[in-house]
Amino acid sequence: MLRIKHWCVGLLAICFALLVQAQDFETLKRSAEQGNAQAQRNLGVMYFEGKGVAQNYAEAAKWFRNSAEKGDAWSQTLLGIMYAEGKGVSQDHAEAVKWYAKAAEQGNKSAQNSLGWMYDNGLGVTKNYAEAIKWYRSSAEQGDASGQYNLGVKYDEGSGVARNVTEAVKWYTKAAEQGHASAQNNLGTMYADGQGVAQDDAEAVKWYAKAAEQGNAGGQYNLGMRYLSGRGVVKNDAEVVRWYSKAAEQGHVFAQNDLGAMYFEGRGVAQDYAEAAKWFRRSAEQGDALGQYNLGVMYAKGRGLAQDDAEAAKWFSKAAEQGNENARNALKTPKSVK
Repeated sequence: MLRIKHWCVGLLAICFALLVQAQDFETLKRSAEQGNAQAQRNLGVMYFEGKGVAQNYAEAAKWFRNSAEKGDAWSQTLLGIMYAEGKGVSQDHAEAVKWYAKAAEQGNKSAQNSLGWMYDNGLGVTKNYAEAIKWYRSSAEQGDASGQYNLGVKYDEGSGVARNVTEAVKWYTKAAEQGHASAQNNLGTMYADGQGVAQDDAEAVKWYAKAAEQGNAGGQYNLGMRYLSGRGVVKNDAEVVRWYSKAAEQGHVFAQNDLGAMYFEGRGVAQDYAEAAKWFRRSAEQGDALGQYNLGVMYAKGRGLAQDDAEAAKWFSKAAEQGNENARNALKTPKSVK
């Protein structure tokens, strides 16, 4: 089962949390112009959101900066994200780190998580897993779901810390219970594989479903696989197609290939070689060896698209280069392709 990697909190989520309802724009602007740091921050949020005023990222960044320079930790965090994402300012990871650090040192849990992310990925700072874990932990211990999730990933991977699947489950659970979709998906995988927790197919399905219902592509794919295998849930090909489709439409490479296979076989959906070829192609173009092989088969047999030996050989070659044995055999003996 697939896990999802790290996740960094975005500006939009914070702005939703900070947005002041029913705030009079002109009154707020006067207060901001008089130097009130909280008013400056809230005015920045209104410009970012386009609430009560035309959306303007540059104005948002300007007011976040005014407030940040006065020491407001949330504004420092928001300004850091503006620099990280290049919204309203030129993208500058070093500046993002600078502002995250100021807020993190004041104890802002979102900034701590974001600073950890920068160290984890070497953005604007030398990559340093120990520093990443330090800041993820500071964030996680304050209850930040993203910090909890990221700390869980580090324990799960054994990246910068000794691998400890029990600790991974602990932090995934804390984040998952707060509704963090990627944590829910990863927690489902821990239950599916019996890592750090007793193996439990029903619990795996429960967490995959929670992630899937939030639109998490990994959760959707994993839930689809559960309906295919009947582990923890009654087999249901229509549900397989439903969840594979949702994940595939988000670009999930394995879901795209597997959805193609459902159309090819006519399982849970009317057999349709053209649809099968479409989804095999999307997977193949993302570099999936199995998708490349399957697309080669469609060209070799002229199923769902015009028969073309040259195109078949092209896709078999790509798959073979990644070690796909069926593709290697197809190149050696094309007539053996079924």
